[in-house]
Amino acid sequence: MLDVAREAGVGLKSVSRVVNGESGVSPELADRVLEAVARLGFRRNAMAGNLRAGRTAASIGLVIEDLGNPFYTAIARGVEQLTYERDFVMMTASSEEDPERERALILDLCHRRVDGMIIVPTSLDHGFLQPEIDLGLQAVFLDRPVSGVDGDVVLLDNRGGAEVATDYLLSRGHTRIAVLGHDAKVWTMRERLAGFRARLARAGVPYDDNLVCLGPITPDDAAQATADLLARDDPPTAFLACNNRMTVGVLTALRRHGPEIDVAGFDDIETAGLFARPLALVSYDATELGRRAAALLLERLDGRRTPQQVVVPTVLVHYGDEPVAGTNTKVRRSR
Repeated sequence: MLDVAREAGVGLKSVSRVVNGESGVSPELADRVLEAVARLGFRRNAMAGNLRAGRTAASIGLVIEDLGNPFYTAIARGVEQLTYERDFVMMTASSEEDPERERALILDLCHRRVDGMIIVPTSLDHGFLQPEIDLGLQAVFLDRPVSGVDGDVVLLDNRGGAEVATDYLLSRGHTRIAVLGHDAKVWTMRERLAGFRARLARAGVPYDDNLVCLGPITPDDAAQATADLLARDDPPTAFLACNNRMTVGVLTALRRHGPEIDVAGFDDIETAGLFARPLALVSYDATELGRRAAALLLERLDGRRTPQQVVVPTVLVHYGDEPVAGTNTKVRRSR
């Protein structure tokens, strides 16, 4: 605040009153202070204010896609497990895969002076965050890499998981495998599709773009896309669903079809063992993703500045059938 006082040509107490919204300052003087604040990029330090008031709780922001998705709920749980031990308050917001909404949420958290932030990136460029990082914000990016800024990143082995799932379907004799996935602009989808295509090529199976349906969001969307694919003259004989909601949609649409249609999917589903047909899921510990991100953020808040990247492994889990020899798999029997 001393810099702001010098820039505005006023006393330190006047700056303090303006910044903290106190009375007793003329509109003209307040304007001078606010203009100096804008020129210098000053942000009110809420943590320092808390300390002066005898409160010690610091805060972190968690910006994810959708808190209603069990995947993100598990991530939030993992983040909270570590940050709670350090007396951090966590503020969570859902970007809903909207870049403009994400930007607004992130900047709002910055204005609230969170001490650090964990972000599941939606937009392709986060250069807008660099001024906040220059002012001391510590950030970790989760599930997807980021461009425009340097920071720690925690990723899932998406490509490897898709390769093992595709190997499983190929080993069952399938050559017409449909893929249901998110928009190709999303990095995780591009990685999973790349793993799928790589395994097809290695097996000498042609890639058929007509069997790839990108864009379903809800289980109902995925169920309709599955039904449309099965209604074709030359339908697929197996499905690779690229997230938990799509897997549920595919299985819903297949209720009237026999067990000859195999399904592999990404993400755990709590009720996977209750489905009548064999099912293979690319499994991992989503809570561990959150813990890893929180651990990196706490290290940054403690002073580390060298960027780090962590990749969390996956394993193919089978429900109701035997694993494929030589693959990274395990079996969970239906109960």
